[in-house]
Amino acid sequence: MTAQVLDGEAVATGIKADLVARVAALAERGITPGLGTVLVGDDGPSANYVAMKHRDCEALGITSHHAHLPADATQDDVLEVVHRFNADPAVDAYLMQYPFPKHLDFEAALLAVDPAKDVDGLHPVNLGHLVQGVAGPLPCTPAGIQALLVHYEVPIEGRHVVIVGRGLTIGRPLANLLTLKRPHANAAVTVVHTGVADLGAYTRQADILVAAAGSPGLITAEMVKPGAAVVAAGVSFEGKKLVSDVAEEAAEVAGWLSPRIGGVGPMTRAMLLVNTVEAAERALGPGDGG
Repeated sequence: MTAQVLDGEAVATGIKADLVARVAALAERGITPGLGTVLVGDDGPSANYVAMKHRDCEALGITSHHAHLPADATQDDVLEVVHRFNADPAVDAYLMQYPFPKHLDFEAALLAVDPAKDVDGLHPVNLGHLVQGVAGPLPCTPAGIQALLVHYEVPIEGRHVVIVGRGLTIGRPLANLLTLKRPHANAAVTVVHTGVADLGAYTRQADILVAAAGSPGLITAEMVKPGAAVVAAGVSFEGKKLVSDVAEEAAEVAGWLSPRIGGVGPMTRAMLLVNTVEAAERALGPGDGG
């Protein structure tokens, strides 16, 4: 068995094509969606990621707003940008690029973000809405994983999903998203982590296995149920090489597998754009601009 590739680049391209039409519809009503980014310091991967987001925006006709603060910026400096973006009607949604320098309190800055402009869907208000099943911005990587599975017709409803990793950006919100009683969810979800005994005893039960621990090669072929869908959401760097949580030989056992590059990453960025456009549509409101 050789796994079918869960090609995130291809799916993201389709999502962006849909967004072009939605951005054009907003433009007819005098609205240009705006995405803001806040980068503190000069972390190379963070700077590259922010640059990719702005290139995505340019391609779709979304305006970019960027604030780059020095590594020695104070908490007040960060909060000044947060308050400015909260008040700026041209910024429909924005994010603070993680990680922050260690002397800054990222959580305190996140709490100051207007939940309606929280493009990452990680503000406690929006995470609460997710738990309740209330409409609002969804965390981008979980939403991207769900969209990827749906596109490739991987059955989710009533299936067993095992998520390895309990982080705030993927593991915990993805578990909440896939247990909601709605189409393309309604799954039985187990969340485990690298500290559990006999991790493979859990992963081998999964119809859908999501590796999101940031532990290179953690998921080996013998830990995968034959025919399962395997989503490699966790990555880390070994030197300059990006390494997946899922060992390459898992492709010989899995039914579907997302690649190390071009899998979950493009979907995360695509859902960021979706959240930005939806924020602009919500801000416009029904009947406005007519």
